[in-house]
Amino acid sequence: MTQAPLIRVLIVEDDPVAADAHVLYVNRVPGFTAVGKAHTGAEARRLLERTGVDLLLLDLHLPDVHGLQLARSLRAAGHHADVIAVTSARDLTVVREGVSLGVVQYVLKPFTFATLRDRLVRYAEFNAAAGEASGQDEVDRALATLRAPGPAALPKGLSAPTLERVTGALREAAEGLTAAALAEAVGISRITARRYLEHLVEAGRAGRSPQYGQVGRPELVYRWDRGTPPGR
Repeated sequence: MTQAPLIRVLIVEDDPVAADAHVLYVNRVPGFTAVGKAHTGAEARRLLERTGVDLLLLDLHLPDVHGLQLARSLRAAGHHADVIAVTSARDLTVVREGVSLGVVQYVLKPFTFATLRDRLVRYAEFNAAAGEASGQDEVDRALATLRAPGPAALPKGLSAPTLERVTGALREAAEGLTAAALAEAVGISRITARRYLEHLVEAGRAGRSPQYGQVGRPELVYRWDRGTPPGR
């Protein structure tokens, strides 16, 4: 059986640390490969001229151009790569504008590897279904595969707003936090705090180690992975 070719992804992100993280994220997803990274719109255009690209992971706030303006100029120049937009903006006007420019998915900051993996897997499923549809139902199923929110983004019972608060508290704690300390800082129960902390560990955004020197069993101390870019 012939293996499907890898989906080639160009990372367009002005933060070098974030760009490196996104390369690692993309390369961890089977069926995808990061073929390059650009920190400006101009650099992205140059790379597209000499590199085959199927998909852009495109931050919308670049130093020299807005991401949607870049997407529009690429379409005008004959580039047909699809776009997954990365943004912290919740402006639905931007979302609507992006649809006509080949933006097939949006990833809102901060996001985890699991969130991006879910978007990429859904894109791959949609891409593999390319061809002539037999009817309306098949068209609807294909679009649902691409657009529907994935359950892998966050485990059941966890919410994005609380995850943002947990992430912020952990990043600011240079010496790390126990579940009890995080619970007090964020205003949630210790059990809930530990669920969020374990989620960050599983996503590769935090580490944990035992804290010795006190009576009884050692407590686990969680620390933010300093290799994870801000806002992710």
